[in-house]
Amino acid sequence: MDELDKKILLLLEQNARMPVKEIAQQVSLTSPAVSSRIHRMEEQGIIKGYTVILHNPNQEKNIDALISVSIAPADREAFLSLTEQESQVCQCFHVTGSHSFIVKVSCPDMENLEQLITRFQRIGPTSTQIILSTPVQRTNFFSDLQ
Repeated sequence: MDELDKKILLLLEQNARMPVKEIAQQVSLTSPAVSSRIHRMEEQGIIKGYTVILHNPNQEKNIDALISVSIAPADREAFLSLTEQESQVCQCFHVTGSHSFIVKVSCPDMENLEQLITRFQRIGPTSTQIILSTPVQRTNFFSDLQ
């Protein structure tokens, strides 16, 4: 990946729907050259996909939390299956340290959070931190490449 690829990624990160023609103008390449580079980065797995980030006004009323869970190796598949089925699970991280996983959840109220924690506790011990605020939230990971 060279500097031109990084510039293309930065532009796509800012606006994944930016026309190839506009990207080409900004990086001083032809449209076919930019298309080729994007296609190559997709094939190499550098670009894994494109997404839409929705703003849900009701989300601001939810209770967001991080649930750390210790899972025995024999229970790993059952736990992962549970996290995939739970609509309140936003992300699940396999981590090092005293816990096996950290799960980011967003629940409509405290009762739902408690029920979700109880389901996790059937598989292993938990520790929960409620997210009070998010002072830093980056969506542009390549912005330091400019």
